[in-house]
Formats: sequence, structure tokens, C-alpha cells
Amino acid sequence: MDRLLTMRVFQTVVDEGGFAAAARLLELSPPVVTRLVADLEQHLGTRLLQRTTRKLALTEAGDAYLARVRAILHEIEDAEAAAAASTRDLRGTVRVVAPPVVATNFLAPMLSDWHEQQPLLMLDIDIDPYASARVDEFDVTFMVAAEGFDANIVARPLMQGESIVVASPAYLERKGLPLQPQDLEHHDYLRDSSVARVHSVGGRKLRLLSDDGQRPAQDVDVPSVVLQSISTEVLMRAALDGMGVAVVPRLLAQEHLARSELVHLLPGWIFARYTVYAALPSGRMLPARTKVFLDFLSERVQELVQQRKLAQCCPGIDTVS
Repeated sequence: MDRLLTMRVFQTVVDEGGFAAAARLLELSPPVVTRLVADLEQHLGTRLLQRTTRKLALTEAGDAYLARVRAILHEIEDAEAAAAASTRDLRGTVRVVAPPVVATNFLAPMLSDWHEQQPLLMLDIDIDPYASARVDEFDVTFMVAAEGFDANIVARPLMQGESIVVASPAYLERKGLPLQPQDLEHHDYLRDSSVARVHSVGGRKLRLLSDDGQRPAQDVDVPSVVLQSISTEVLMRAALDGMGVAVVPRLLAQEHLARSELVHLLPGWIFARYTVYAALPSGRMLPARTKVFLDFLSERVQELVQQRKLAQCCPGIDTVS
């Protein structure tokens, strides 16, 4: 049995969602693909896939095995790329995972330029609200961490920013303008359900920090939670439609603030300072393709900020060299 072939076939079956799709991609017949996966299961003495008439699902053993297989196949790809780097252009796949807000608002605007610069390097972008838990599974893991983040991982800081409290003019006409943090107790709250993990603040409580650092933090109970979502885009849309107050990155709110579609509430206070990191798997040599991608990101960060006209009007958004 060709162990590497069966590993590649197994990974492709999972990624493509079926034996027929994997066979087409690998240019093998479906019976051959089915037999190779069956041979692998027999060799391992365990079932890797649960097969039904409608879909495939990984067993617990299959999920654990797939993670190791991905790492092994990536190491082989890295070795081949390193050996051939001096004689041909970089090629292959850079596997990336990012939270939805980072993928949509940070990565997506630069994908076309990346492809133009590196047409032979494909980006495979996975979306996970809790991407930071999967650092060792990907070449690059984007994560958003609160101020004071200190984890035992290899991570390159890319961008710093602040989260602020906003609401629409129409909502404020109905509910009134909060003049101090405690006034938020009487407002409808659009809550980010991931905030407890990122900022260690849970429940229906907001902790506001003095923008200048001269005043103590203010803890505000916001009992009226009218919407909860892990999607920043959903919360932003609801705020624009006048549903309540939301905490959003200044980076994403600035365009709406400039057009008076949103109002920055309590401008002397912020919800949190954060940093966007590009984290790398531990214990692995940095492949040339990953280094090229990281260098590209570093170059584009400042340009992206300037394109959104944030560098001058929002001193809370800075790039990190």
C-alpha cells in the first residue's frame, strides 16, 4: 500500500465531501478511491468515515487522523518547495484560517492583488470564529486579541485598533443620547457573543475604558440585550437599522460615522484595544510560501488603512511594523 497516496486520497475525500468528487480531482476512478480509503481503514484497524447515502462524516478517530495527515502532507509539500525554490517560481497552497470579520474586511480586499503577485500560490481560507484554537492546523492563523495578550505562540502583530460604542441617529432620536457610561443601562444592546472569549467580559456587562487612560474603567450593566450574534456584520447592520447600540471596531465603523449613518457614543471612552495577529504553527520551519504571504500582508496593512481613509481621521487605528 502506498501510504502517502492513501493519505492524500483520504484528505481529498474529506475536503471534497465525497468519493466521486475526490476521484475527479485526483483523476482516479471512484472505485479506486473507495478501495484506497478502505485499505487505509483496514491498515489502521479503525473506521475513519461514517458513510450514509446523503453525506460523509468523520469519526472521532478520522478527525484526529486527518489533523495529523494534513501536517504530514504539508511538511512534504514544504520540503519539495524548499528543494525546488531555486529553480522555479513558488507554487502550492497557503492554508489560512481567520474569524469572519477578519476574513471579510481584512483579507478579502487584498486577494486580487495577492493573486496578481503570486499567481501560482493559492490561498485556502477557512472561516472560524474561534480561529485561535487551531493554530497548529494551518500555515497562518489570524486572531484578534485584547490588550495585554500574552500566549506561548509564534505570532506577528499586524494591526492595532479600538472597539467603540455606536448607534444610529434614528435610534438615538427614540432613546436619547447617552452622556456618560451608566446611561447605557437604559439602552438596547446588540451583543457580540464572542466578546467573552476575546475580552474576558461576559454576560450583559460592558466594561468601558477611558480613552486617555486617566479615569478608572466603568462597568455598565446592560440588561436589555435585543440581539446577540457572533457576526460583526450582523451587529453593524442592526445598528445601522436603528435596533440598538453596538460595540464595533472603529476600523469598520469609520465609513458609516463619516456619512453620519452612525454616531460614536461616549467619545471619551472605548470598549477595548485589540491587535490583529498572524499566528504560525509551533515547531515547524517557516515555508517560503508562508514567508512571502506574511511579507505581503505587512506591506498591505498600511495601504489598506489609507484606502479606507482611516489613518488621518482615526488615530486609534495603527499598523504594527
